Amino acid sequence: MGHWSEEKQGILYTAASYLLWGVLPLYWKLLEARPALEILAHRIVWSFVFMAILLAATGQLGAFRRELRAMRRRPAKARGIAAAAVLISANWFVYIWAVNHHHVVETSLGYYINPLVSVALGTIVLRERLSVGQWAAVFLAAAGVAAMTAEYGSFPWVAISLALTFGFYGLVKKLASVDSSIGLTLETMAVMPLSAVYLLWVYNETPALVKTAEWWQWALLAGAGPATAVPLLYFAKGAKRVSMTTLGFLQYISPTISLLLGVFLFGEPFTKAHFYAFSCIWAALILFSAVQIKQAPGRKKWKRNSLEA
Repeated sequence: MGHWSEEKQGILYTAASYLLWGVLPLYWKLLEARPALEILAHRIVWSFVFMAILLAATGQLGAFRRELRAMRRRPAKARGIAAAAVLISANWFVYIWAVNHHHVVETSLGYYINPLVSVALGTIVLRERLSVGQWAAVFLAAAGVAAMTAEYGSFPWVAISLALTFGFYGLVKKLASVDSSIGLTLETMAVMPLSAVYLLWVYNETPALVKTAEWWQWALLAGAGPATAVPLLYFAKGAKRVSMTTLGFLQYISPTISLLLGVFLFGEPFTKAHFYAFSCIWAALILFSAVQIKQAPGRKKWKRNSLEA
């Protein structure tokens, strides 16, 4: 057989990105003994280093410098990048903390909710119009969160924090309109100095963090850069080759893997409250996906020549 079509390559890249995101809890669990804020600071610093090397290796430094000049000319764009940096840093921190404090199931709930949060934000901020079916999906998801709160006795703040920070991050990125690789480099650059200063301070104040660390822990902390960037690069490569409908289905790979890891590998409870919440949200996602398929233009045929090279 000949070369795969662009769409099949896109599906492979996109599925790989969601697969890597899905198994990311395994990576953070290996660093469970380290404070979440320390892991976050390393993730930011090494993500910036990795992305800077990647931009240099792929000849994108010129485009990176042009974006920096554009930010100087347009303060609104600079504010957008700064906001994106804060939002993604908050998202990363909550996720790392949650994984290492036995809330992997709740993180999966957050990323199941995320597409519906993004739709709601699009309606509120961008004045996008929703169909009756889409509104019903959003309300079903809200009912799931309410059911979990009522039955479980506590608000699922991890899930909501992840969904909101990533939802707003996506919104800011949409408004800023920056290439994904350059965008991640700019965002990590914005918070990298603070992260580096924090690491110097915490290692000076708490020498035991340095003395008790094994060599493989240092390697994993440095590897947080590639672990962050590689799935994003795969996603960027795949997303431009597949339809939004296909993308909509593939995005549920990640939270599904995390849910299975949380319940079956890490032994986290899946209570009646979780069942009510997930049932409502799964029903909402089925309804939402059905509406997307119905409304998707040209869904029967994805033209190769419409794709970006």
